[in-house]
Amino acid sequence: MSIFDGKRLTNETFKLDIERMRRGWYSDKYFENINRMLIALSAERYTYSGHHHNLAAGISPENIATGDIEVEMQWFTRRPGTTIVVGVDKALAMLKHSSGYFDGSKYVDTSHKLEVWAVQDGSTVTYDGDPSNILPVIKVRGRYRDFALLETPTLGILTRSSRVATNVYETFVAARGKPVLFFPARFDLHEVQAADGYAYNIAVQRFNFDHEKDLGPFISTDAQGDWWGGAGGGTVAHAAIASFLGDTAEAMLQFARVLPASIPRIALVDFNNDSVRDSLRVLEVLFAKYRELCDAGNETEAKKYKLYGVRLDTSGSIRDISVPPLGEPSLDLGVTPRLVFNVRQALDSAWERWSLPQVWKERAREYCQNVKIVVSGGFNPDKIRKFEKLGVPADIYAVGSYLFNNNGATVTDFTADVVRVKVHGEWIDMAKVGRKPCDNPNLERVW
Repeated sequence: MSIFDGKRLTNETFKLDIERMRRGWYSDKYFENINRMLIALSAERYTYSGHHHNLAAGISPENIATGDIEVEMQWFTRRPGTTIVVGVDKALAMLKHSSGYFDGSKYVDTSHKLEVWAVQDGSTVTYDGDPSNILPVIKVRGRYRDFALLETPTLGILTRSSRVATNVYETFVAARGKPVLFFPARFDLHEVQAADGYAYNIAVQRFNFDHEKDLGPFISTDAQGDWWGGAGGGTVAHAAIASFLGDTAEAMLQFARVLPASIPRIALVDFNNDSVRDSLRVLEVLFAKYRELCDAGNETEAKKYKLYGVRLDTSGSIRDISVPPLGEPSLDLGVTPRLVFNVRQALDSAWERWSLPQVWKERAREYCQNVKIVVSGGFNPDKIRKFEKLGVPADIYAVGSYLFNNNGATVTDFTADVVRVKVHGEWIDMAKVGRKPCDNPNLERVW
């Protein structure tokens, strides 16, 4: 699956649409046109007949069967800096199952004739802006017409998956190792969730590996865990609170009663735009039930009323009631440092205002102070870095659409170039101006 277990995923996981991929359904049309031309030239036994070739002096251009030309192609990214590479295994599955040609209605599989090298998912590459100095993540040698149709889909999976993984990784770095919840599913087509969730999981493993951490993955849909056995998690939505007439405390009380204790109780507390008040209401009602069950000796049932955290998700266009106006009004909108500090202070001291017997005071203090704060809504590495620099007591960051960001420094576009051709049994450099054959010590022979 990655460099972390030394295994590779196969089409048993991906379930590619092989038949249509072989016919160029997912390929830019110019690759299909090139493919048709080369097949026709091969059938005609055409040999190169031009006069303006780039072959070095002494290399004859005669008797070169262009339709059956063998090439060396390399795939690489142009994202500035370091990229977490993901999507390699799926690209390899495409090459494995869709390299060949149709002889009438019969498909002739020629994948075994290719020479393929690739890095593992989870590897890193760096790019300094010079396209003649790159680190290929896949390299293939073989007859070009056998795999020409696959340039589009292989680049697509590498580009998207590597972009998501690298954006996730940089978000973890900004969060200084705090958990980052993967919340972008609602911002794109559902068909991409499995690939995106896999990219997120690889990024988590890469971060743990690089920073000696032991963070777990937190995804929001089961589909995001399809390729690696993960399962979606979550608690309540604003719609659930609306179903309880805006009563956040009652919504969480019934959630806790009905749902198994294995689901963390995280209260969404911004529905009424008074996050401090609703956090305290949820805290008090759940603790009361927790205490009642503990006193009755029912510790197992009591666990269902342990409040794991509260989530602040205030819209970026409004100011929470618990944040008094101060200075520039726009600085008070949405989930701000002051809002988080206010909620943390209220949670930590809530137990002091409760009427408790002495035996329960310490347990109540721990109950309140162990409640985590999850922040969401417009978070990206820049905003997270500001929170961390200010020491804002946010415990978990939930990040959504930024993880798909494809602008400026986050553009992770992959490309592929033919850099050599085989002429009279010898491999000859043949790259467009500005490109050249490059190597990557992490490439390993796949087949």
